[in-house]
Amino acid sequence: MRLVTFSDSSTPSRTGVLVEGGVVDLTEVGLPADMADFIRLGEAGLETAAEVATRAAPIPLNLVRIHAPVPRPPKNVMCVGRNYRDHAAEFSRSGFDASERSVLPEHPVIFTKATTSIIGPDEPIVLANDPTGTVDYEGELGVVIGREGRRIPQAEAFGHVLGFTIVNDVTARDLQSRHVQWFIGKSPDTFCPMGPAIVTTDELPDISASWLRTHVNGELRQEAPISSLIFDIPSLIHTISETTLLEPGDVIATGTPAGAGIGFDPPRFLAAGDRVEVSVDGIGILGNPVT
Repeated sequence: MRLVTFSDSSTPSRTGVLVEGGVVDLTEVGLPADMADFIRLGEAGLETAAEVATRAAPIPLNLVRIHAPVPRPPKNVMCVGRNYRDHAAEFSRSGFDASERSVLPEHPVIFTKATTSIIGPDEPIVLANDPTGTVDYEGELGVVIGREGRRIPQAEAFGHVLGFTIVNDVTARDLQSRHVQWFIGKSPDTFCPMGPAIVTTDELPDISASWLRTHVNGELRQEAPISSLIFDIPSLIHTISETTLLEPGDVIATGTPAGAGIGFDPPRFLAAGDRVEVSVDGIGILGNPVT
């Protein structure tokens, strides 16, 4: 299934299933309007949603607005830094990583983005939220947790995954460098586009075979297979859950490949009027204007 959060002109945002011809409203059969609450229902909720999606009439896409699939996860979006070799090298060369110990990390580099930074497809990335004028893009695969877990073995990790989405880890580079631990540079309002949907794992049984691409104004900037992650999805889930309870609706952004704006000489930061589009095979395209 392709799970979405959506709204229309007459009702607030709510959960739905993206189908051919539009969106099926899951609240019509009493399912929760909030995506995290829906995910907490587990298999029972998914079974009901699948059944409703096969028989209910969809609302046409031109009558709805698609939001971030998980507008407010239970905790901050958990992110992974320097998780592709080529990006780790370009980040090191850029001089913006004030926390670097080595070019390639020995362990996953985990940081978070505030939930207030989350926006949905076609919502603007607002440059004014970065006073330093160094706004950069980072296309990433997002993993959405479906089942609670602590100290999850790698062999059991995918059993805790509901599905996958797309995240753009927009970053204020000067703030990232200035504050060393990255949170402030990663968390300005509008700096976490997410969407357009959560594609459940049954539709993407081998996510490592998918490719991630980022285009800016139609120009291909980033392209890499998910299989190139230094630390794969099971190792990330294991690492985070060793210290932190993973809850239904939590989102993990798995890292970005080479081709970010800081990888160019001079850096190619985002400017007003730009449009960033991040795609992952099997999920779709997350597009956002820059204002």
